[in-house]
Amino acid sequence: QVQLVESGGGLVQDGGSLRLSCAASGRTFSWSTMGWFRQAPGKEREFVAAIRWSGGITDYADSVKGRFTISRDNAKKTVCLQMNSLKPEDTAVYYCAASRASRAVTAKEYDNWGQGTQVTVSS
Repeated sequence: QVQLVESGGGLVQDGGSLRLSCAASGRTFSWSTMGWFRQAPGKEREFVAAIRWSGGITDYADSVKGRFTISRDNAKKTVCLQMNSLKPEDTAVYYCAASRASRAVTAKEYDNWGQGTQVTVSS
């Protein structure tokens, strides 16, 4: 198992920036890909971005391409999501997750989840 703890959420104005962090602990060596998902009230959880621990290959949802950047620090076992040019529609609870798949862009491919952190973008 791997434990995931998110931080960095908060309230920001339209056009602002936030940086989310996910600290991983436990048996992290068995997990190939780390991802960020989000869930707004009344909506399904949706993929935001993912990165492979090895090689740093990334995937992004079309809605965040060019605005969000996912990165990882293998030594610190952390994954970050830099969010720029935030919009009110980015408001959601953001979750960090771990997958054993070498490439994973759907929630069902992830087995471990953090508790989530709230991001609110005001207009």
